Amino acid sequence: MEEAKMKILKMLEEGKITAEEAIRLLEALEGPRRWEPPSGQWFRVTVTDLHTGKQKVNITLPLGLVNFGFSIGSRFFPRWEEIWEKVKAGARGKIVDLEDEEEGEKVEIYIE
Repeated sequence: MEEAKMKILKMLEEGKITAEEAIRLLEALEGPRRWEPPSGQWFRVTVTDLHTGKQKVNITLPLGLVNFGFSIGSRFFPRWEEIWEKVKAGARGKIVDLEDEEEGEKVEIYIE
Protein backbone atom coordinates (compact mmCIF):
# COMPACT_ATOMS: atom_id res chain seq x y z
CA MET A 1 0.00 0.00 0.00
CA GLU A 2 2.92 2.39 0.70
CA GLU A 3 4.07 2.04 -2.90
CA ALA A 4 0.60 3.03 -4.16
CA LYS A 5 0.58 6.08 -1.89
CA MET A 6 3.98 7.17 -3.15
CA LYS A 7 2.81 6.81 -6.77
CA ILE A 8 -0.16 9.05 -6.03
CA LEU A 9 2.08 11.67 -4.40
CA LYS A 10 4.47 11.47 -7.37
CA MET A 11 1.57 12.08 -9.80
CA LEU A 12 0.57 15.09 -7.70
CA GLU A 13 4.14 16.41 -7.70
CA GLU A 14 4.36 16.01 -11.49
CA GLY A 15 1.06 17.83 -11.98
CA LYS A 16 -0.68 14.80 -13.47
CA ILE A 17 -3.48 15.03 -10.89
CA THR A 18 -4.87 17.81 -8.71
CA ALA A 19 -4.57 17.92 -4.91
CA GLU A 20 -8.27 17.09 -4.63
CA GLU A 21 -7.85 14.04 -6.88
CA ALA A 22 -4.87 12.92 -4.80
CA ILE A 23 -6.93 13.22 -1.64
CA ARG A 24 -9.72 11.08 -3.10
CA LEU A 25 -7.24 8.42 -4.26
CA LEU A 26 -5.44 8.35 -0.91
CA GLU A 27 -8.73 8.15 0.97
CA ALA A 28 -9.76 5.21 -1.18
CA LEU A 29 -6.54 3.42 -0.19
CA GLU A 30 -6.76 4.33 3.49
CA GLY A 31 -10.43 3.89 4.14
CA PRO A 32 -12.17 6.15 6.66
CA ARG A 33 -9.97 8.53 8.62
CA ARG A 34 -10.08 8.95 12.38
CA TRP A 35 -9.92 12.74 12.17
CA GLU A 36 -11.61 14.73 9.43
CA PRO A 37 -10.27 18.26 8.85
CA PRO A 38 -12.79 21.07 8.50
CA SER A 39 -13.68 21.77 4.88
CA GLY A 40 -11.88 24.67 3.24
CA GLN A 41 -8.87 24.80 5.54
CA TRP A 42 -5.35 25.07 4.19
CA PHE A 43 -1.91 24.20 5.54
CA ARG A 44 0.78 26.69 4.45
CA VAL A 45 4.52 26.41 4.98
CA THR A 46 7.04 29.14 4.23
CA VAL A 47 10.82 28.90 4.48
CA THR A 48 12.77 32.16 4.37
CA ASP A 49 16.53 32.63 4.05
CA LEU A 50 17.61 34.53 7.18
CA HIS A 51 20.55 36.18 5.42
CA THR A 52 18.81 37.49 2.30
CA GLY A 53 15.21 37.67 3.51
CA LYS A 54 14.11 35.88 0.34
CA GLN A 55 11.43 33.23 0.54
CA LYS A 56 12.76 29.82 -0.49
CA VAL A 57 9.51 27.87 -0.06
CA ASN A 58 5.87 28.92 0.00
CA ILE A 59 3.53 25.95 -0.35
CA THR A 60 -0.15 25.69 0.44
CA LEU A 61 -1.95 22.34 0.61
CA PRO A 62 -5.46 21.26 1.52
CA LEU A 63 -5.50 20.25 5.17
CA GLY A 64 -6.93 16.85 4.20
CA LEU A 65 -3.83 16.03 2.15
CA VAL A 66 -1.61 17.03 5.05
CA ASN A 67 -3.60 14.69 7.29
CA PHE A 68 -2.37 11.82 5.13
CA GLY A 69 1.18 13.20 5.13
CA PHE A 70 1.28 13.19 8.92
CA SER A 71 2.37 9.56 9.01
CA ILE A 72 5.19 10.28 6.58
CA GLY A 73 6.20 13.63 8.10
CA SER A 74 6.51 12.28 11.61
CA ARG A 75 9.40 10.09 10.49
CA PHE A 76 11.46 13.06 9.29
CA PHE A 77 10.43 15.90 11.58
CA PRO A 78 10.33 15.07 15.30
CA ARG A 79 8.07 18.02 16.22
CA TRP A 80 5.44 16.98 13.69
CA GLU A 81 3.24 15.32 16.31
CA GLU A 82 3.19 18.51 18.39
CA ILE A 83 2.20 20.53 15.31
CA TRP A 84 -0.49 18.08 14.28
CA GLU A 85 -2.03 18.15 17.76
CA LYS A 86 -2.44 21.93 17.39
CA VAL A 87 -4.13 21.42 14.03
CA LYS A 88 -6.54 18.81 15.41
CA ALA A 89 -7.34 21.14 18.33
CA GLY A 90 -8.55 23.74 15.83
CA ALA A 91 -5.60 26.16 15.83
CA ARG A 92 -5.74 28.90 13.18
CA GLY A 93 -3.19 31.39 11.92
CA LYS A 94 0.55 30.94 12.48
CA ILE A 95 1.15 27.81 14.55
CA VAL A 96 4.91 27.44 14.09
CA ASP A 97 7.66 30.07 13.89
CA LEU A 98 11.14 28.51 13.99
CA GLU A 99 14.55 29.95 13.19
CA ASP A 100 17.40 27.59 12.38
CA GLU A 101 20.50 29.75 12.63
CA GLU A 102 22.75 26.83 11.66
CA GLU A 103 20.89 26.39 8.35
CA GLY A 104 20.11 30.11 8.05
CA GLU A 105 16.39 29.52 7.60
CA LYS A 106 13.13 30.60 9.18
CA VAL A 107 10.20 28.16 8.96
CA GLU A 108 6.62 29.28 9.48
CA ILE A 109 3.53 27.08 9.38
CA TYR A 110 0.01 28.49 9.10
CA ILE A 111 -3.51 27.07 9.16
CA GLU A 112 -5.75 29.23 6.97
